[in-house]
Amino acid sequence: MGLYDRDYTQANFRPKFNNAPQMRMTFPQLTPAVKWLLIINVAVYLLQVLGAEKVLTEWFSLYPVSLLTAMQLWRLVTYQFLHGSGTHIFFNMLGLYFLGPTLERHWSSKRFLIFYLGCGAAGGLFYILLVAVGFLQALPMVGASGAILGMLAACAILFPHFVVFVFLFPIPIRVAAIAFTALYFVTLITKGANAGGDAAHLAGMAAGAIYVFSQSWRANLRFKIQSARWRKKMAAERNLQVELDRILQKVHDLGIHHLTPKEKKILRQATEVEQRRSKV
Repeated sequence: MGLYDRDYTQANFRPKFNNAPQMRMTFPQLTPAVKWLLIINVAVYLLQVLGAEKVLTEWFSLYPVSLLTAMQLWRLVTYQFLHGSGTHIFFNMLGLYFLGPTLERHWSSKRFLIFYLGCGAAGGLFYILLVAVGFLQALPMVGASGAILGMLAACAILFPHFVVFVFLFPIPIRVAAIAFTALYFVTLITKGANAGGDAAHLAGMAAGAIYVFSQSWRANLRFKIQSARWRKKMAAERNLQVELDRILQKVHDLGIHHLTPKEKKILRQATEVEQRRSKV
């Protein structure tokens, strides 16, 4: 899968999401998180090829065959670094290479990594749920496809003018996202050969879309929480100052020996705070 743009070089182009950069996509320059994800995925696959596949699959694939294995939460992350074949890892890493750097530059390495692993984990959780309700049979699941499809959904929303190459055919990224969604949905409902994987694909895409669409809501929520903390801190400082003024007046009128242990503690704490401030 390749990727390029159509209208980002036009002077009058403005992205729908104001924070989204105007990008020219050809062969992107690797970003730190994407580079390490590629290295780790390839290294793990080499270990599989060299004979460690059985052990790695047993301990790190997503295999909700029992309540015990379903509750081994590390598998929600580790299964994303295992792959079932050379073709499987090739197309996943191709998607990571073309889509990942754009999102990492747009957000940050830390935020991108959380997003990437979160989309993959969402795919794993949906698979576990479908197994738990008896819709799907429990089989070992591996692959980063949930995370890759989450990136596809995010890029389709943030950068709608991107065009992806699917089997050498250029397709608008939103058309590709809709087509993949429909294909995965049909496969899942009909319980096709890769129904479990397609469940992870759908959940990964849903997680990616929800993450992007909820950005403004989450920013407002963070602002409200920070504002509430600031107001609480200011109120506490005002109350402390009122109490401190009362204590100092008592010391002035009666002397320090008339202070209660609690009042002495407040006076000592206020003195320590003032000393720390003077050192800054």
